[in-house]
Amino acid sequence: MFLKNLSLTHFRNYDALSLTFDGPIQLFIGNNAQGKTNVLESIYVLALAKSHRTPRDKELIAWDADFAAIRSDVERRYGSVRLELQLTAKGKRAKINGMEQQKLSEYVGALNVVMFAPEDLGVVKGAPAQRRRFIDMEIGQVSPTYLYYLSNYNKVLAQRNQLLKDMAMKKSNSLEMLAIWNTQLADLAVKLLRKRFEFIRKLETWARAIHAGITDGKETLSLHYENSSPVTEEMAAEQAVEAMLAAYEEVFDREMARGSTLIGPHRDDFSLKVNGMDVQTYGSQGQQRTSALSIKLAEIELIKEEVGEYPVLLLDDVLSELDEHRQTLLLETIQDRVQTFVSTTGVEGLKHQVLQQASRFYVREGKISGER
Repeated sequence: MFLKNLSLTHFRNYDALSLTFDGPIQLFIGNNAQGKTNVLESIYVLALAKSHRTPRDKELIAWDADFAAIRSDVERRYGSVRLELQLTAKGKRAKINGMEQQKLSEYVGALNVVMFAPEDLGVVKGAPAQRRRFIDMEIGQVSPTYLYYLSNYNKVLAQRNQLLKDMAMKKSNSLEMLAIWNTQLADLAVKLLRKRFEFIRKLETWARAIHAGITDGKETLSLHYENSSPVTEEMAAEQAVEAMLAAYEEVFDREMARGSTLIGPHRDDFSLKVNGMDVQTYGSQGQQRTSALSIKLAEIELIKEEVGEYPVLLLDDVLSELDEHRQTLLLETIQDRVQTFVSTTGVEGLKHQVLQQASRFYVREGKISGER
């Protein structure tokens, strides 16, 4: 897929911006805090209807404006689609070819992106919540039903947690209602888990091969889903639901004391191991960066496998974080295959031929000038 253009209105520090793209690599060059990352972020938001930097949409809207808008014409293998996303204090409005989408889950996936930024090291060494978000965002790009299940799961989870709190405070003793929430939550949890198991298995297949290539076969990368429930990948759906319900019964007293649901996808994690050792705990900085790079390159291939075409790649000030060997491997992987947007403070250390042929955009105080 290929972004032919990008239009921003009241997005971050861009009151109005219109860019056209005609090459596979776009370089955005400028000092820090000028607006380079904002351009890449806008493409990410256009694709996923949320930012990788903040959960608060109001931060994306210029301080003196009531809304922000992002638009782009995207060339896909089946033709061109026009995407429009408007952000307001009341919520989001998403359109595909001028038709408003009633649910964001019906919109997400029209544009697929992979973002690689320095903070993506958090997927390797950060908190479990970062890895859960990574899983949810990446599966959601290729599976609208996953986003639908996830939204419903979070709604039922909130209701169940509230009931547990009320029961703990003697405001309610409705075991019948708890049984209803248990049944609904277990069914949705199993749907999410089955998608997650499949995703981690496929991601590991790609990441293992890529990691071996980066390390000349000296290291083996493996991914392990860390499950808070007894559900396994081998279980049939009905068996898995029964296992979830039994687990709720087992932890009921602890959940009452805590006033929250203690098992399920919202509590899960996954780990990365190199030669059997946990990268988060025992990996060197180099191993952590290589693992993160392997995961990102694996994402590109997995999306290609799922949707039939490569996603757009966003490299936000990350090339300077990679040594020459990792830079070369990344750039040779994407060459002539993946439309890529790169932000950087300078081009002095970027000597690869791919970057020498890139379209260059110079960013200063929210203004962009182009040079082919």
